[in-house]
Amino acid sequence: MSRLRKILFFSVLFLFSGAFFINLFTPNLKAEEIIPNETVNFKAEVVEVTLSKSIERENGSFFTQQNLLLRGLEGIYKDKEIVYEGISEIEVTNSNLYKEGDKVFVDAYIDENGQETFYVVEFVRTNYLYILIAIFIILVIIVGRLKGLKALIGLALSFVVIIKFIIPQILTGRDPFVISLIGGLVILILMIYITEGIKRESHLAILSVFFSLLFILILSLIFTNLSKLTGLAQEEAIFLIGNGNLALNFKGLLLAGFIIGAIGVLDDIIVGQIETVVRLQEANPNLPAKKIFSLAYKVGNTHLGAIINTLFLTYAGAALPLLLLFVLNQSGGLTMSRVLNTEIISTEIIRTLVGSIGVIMAMPIATFLGSFCKIKK
Repeated sequence: MSRLRKILFFSVLFLFSGAFFINLFTPNLKAEEIIPNETVNFKAEVVEVTLSKSIERENGSFFTQQNLLLRGLEGIYKDKEIVYEGISEIEVTNSNLYKEGDKVFVDAYIDENGQETFYVVEFVRTNYLYILIAIFIILVIIVGRLKGLKALIGLALSFVVIIKFIIPQILTGRDPFVISLIGGLVILILMIYITEGIKRESHLAILSVFFSLLFILILSLIFTNLSKLTGLAQEEAIFLIGNGNLALNFKGLLLAGFIIGAIGVLDDIIVGQIETVVRLQEANPNLPAKKIFSLAYKVGNTHLGAIINTLFLTYAGAALPLLLLFVLNQSGGLTMSRVLNTEIISTEIIRTLVGSIGVIMAMPIATFLGSFCKIKK
């Protein structure tokens, strides 16, 4: 099959899988009525801002609340006028300011007496997200060509594994750690074989992933136990606890997050090192394995530094609000030691260090296997 035909084939395959993926996870908004004590979410358009009010906080700053006239855009509220009373003396977490023509998401709730209550939840941002996704896909295909297209297919299948296997299995009460470990290996196998093809270097990459995940598994278990992490420090855990229908293992869920978070970085460093070894062997087939290992190791060191910096900066960015809170409360006796010992900060530190150690171990493992297990082209 020629290269052009391959690109066309995988393009059609990606479009069909994309259509299936969107249909798979798009909620059904064709309900004919609201069931009492249940919430229906729908899109609406702001027809008019009927009233705006600025309210002063205790610290002297202000926040603004609005009453809105809305028009439903879908579902049972399509073309219906809805009055949203957003002004109260209590500040809510949603501090968005809306104007005429804005598209918003609305939650509708009806009680046993038939009384409807509406809450404006958020702006509708999907159109802009679709534009950005389209730009991303186009650039991946232009720059990466066939391999870029294969990577997109692997990415879509990864989401399917997470949404259709990992999450449902966790919700049924299975151990999140075990399920995520199995799902993570499946994701990596799919990504590597689809992107790189079924060949010897792909087998070596998967073997490297297995050994690297083993290091992460051992370190995660040891240090979550030694640090007595419960997995309940995350804000999302509060909402999951409040759902009486779920019996989740939150510590297992925390460990699952460690595994899923490390998968993408492991794929990057391992496939990169195997590819480096292949290119060195192509450039000089007579180079001994020790020399190939030494040269590829130097390349890996440079790559490793960049990846570790990326990991730390990513987690530091996620924890930035907490760091700001620490700085603001230093005068109140909140010390650095106290901050580091809070579970939410300790969790992020352990997550970052465990992931980084896994990446550090992955580089020499992949380089060794690629160099000493001769890859035949």
